[in-house]
Amino acid sequence: MIAHAAPSLAAEAITSAGTGQLVLAAVLGIAAVILLIAWAKWHPFLALVVGAAVLGIVAGAAPGDTVTSFTKGVGSTAGSVGLLIALGSMIGALLAESGGADGIVGTIVRKFSGSALPWAMAGVAALIGLPLFFEVGVVLLVPIVLLVAQRTDVPLLKIGIPALAGLSVLHGLVPPHPGPLVAIANLNADLGLTLAFGLICAIPTVIIAGPVFGNFIAKRVPVAVPARAMAGAAVAAGDRAAVGSGGDRPGSGPAGGQDFVDRDDLGNAGTGEPDETVDRGLPARRRNPGFWPAVLTVLLPIVLMLLRAIAELTLDEGNSVRSAFEVLGEPVVALLLGVLLAMWTLGKRAGFDRAQTSSVLGGALPPIAGILLIVAAGGGFKQVLVDAGVGNVVADAAKDANISALLLGFLAAVGIRIATGSATVATITAAGIVAPLAATLDKPEVSLLALAIGAGSLFFSHVNDAGFWLVKEYFGMTVGQTIKTWSVMETIISVVGFACVLILDVFV
Repeated sequence: MIAHAAPSLAAEAITSAGTGQLVLAAVLGIAAVILLIAWAKWHPFLALVVGAAVLGIVAGAAPGDTVTSFTKGVGSTAGSVGLLIALGSMIGALLAESGGADGIVGTIVRKFSGSALPWAMAGVAALIGLPLFFEVGVVLLVPIVLLVAQRTDVPLLKIGIPALAGLSVLHGLVPPHPGPLVAIANLNADLGLTLAFGLICAIPTVIIAGPVFGNFIAKRVPVAVPARAMAGAAVAAGDRAAVGSGGDRPGSGPAGGQDFVDRDDLGNAGTGEPDETVDRGLPARRRNPGFWPAVLTVLLPIVLMLLRAIAELTLDEGNSVRSAFEVLGEPVVALLLGVLLAMWTLGKRAGFDRAQTSSVLGGALPPIAGILLIVAAGGGFKQVLVDAGVGNVVADAAKDANISALLLGFLAAVGIRIATGSATVATITAAGIVAPLAATLDKPEVSLLALAIGAGSLFFSHVNDAGFWLVKEYFGMTVGQTIKTWSVMETIISVVGFACVLILDVFV
């Protein structure tokens, strides 16, 4: 459990404002964040900082108290969630740079054909999506999707939608992705239990939004493999149906000369290669680390965290086996062990020496700096909400109106997602709004509340979401086609995921 990032309800609120003033403060604070991101085009980090200031001012809190509250939230969130994001990014970096991700994709795709191919693409996307951020997973998978579509004459969307669905579901519902981690931390949910519930919900959600919807929409929205992207994919993938080097070849992508398959070419969009010095020092051709070593490396942290959850549910407190799994399944420990294993199974087996492996690990951090700052600022915004007493007002109103905490969390995330286009901002803000409600729920329901927020944060991606344009450009679609395919797929994921949460709530 991530206990130290829990919503610490202040013994004494930083303001004595009444309910009406606190509600106004919350509305204006959230509105400031939304307007600054959606209209003024500010970076979410700055928008969250200013939004917290607006919240504190309108609530009548002393400036010093607002700053103290904000920095306390930043520190607690960065100290817990930030560590996990960094370690997960390191595993993802080694998986991408070593060619391990390509090995997983190529091996599975070679073993499936025909009607089974979309299901295989959904499965492999979900697998490699466990440690990778959504954007990185897209960049890694798109060349494979394009090559498979060309060679098999399978409609592009029939295999592209399942791949995107596998990545997106994991991004919104399963830790160690930033969104689920932030929700878990802010609600003081149990990570192992949330992970287990998230995986349970992920399976039907990927199936319905992936192969099922992909087969449906491919017949109605014909999309050809874009010629310019195909040229880039052929170069970047290096005919890796046989799984090749995983090497970086600049200038082959569809977005202004970006490297098509490099793991972090989206880390600083428009600034070239943020890890150019890392790439320059790696072997021109990597050895294939192998399918099973790559798979086991990806799964190790997940398995350890799940074993911890099982041990806590089935074994008595003080049991030596339970104590061991509680340590090994601690998220920081599990991900650290995953990094250490990846250094050997991926780095060494790909032919990297110690310095090169270290460069890859170090190169994983700059591209996530923006994400870490957004998450930390979101933690500060949440803490001001809590310390001002806004959360208690929301909790009391929800109780009086008899609104389900799960529904409130889902709807709050949906509204902020549609307005800002950011799943992470939606998760952070919604979790801050409903955090006091979590104190009234039992352990499984808190985990389900985190997943309800995660599901809401994926609702209807449209033109204010960077992911919308990423998918549009890589698949060569028009805005209308992207809305009919990608936006609808995201909405299906959101609704099906939330429905699964409600079903689980009945049984737990």
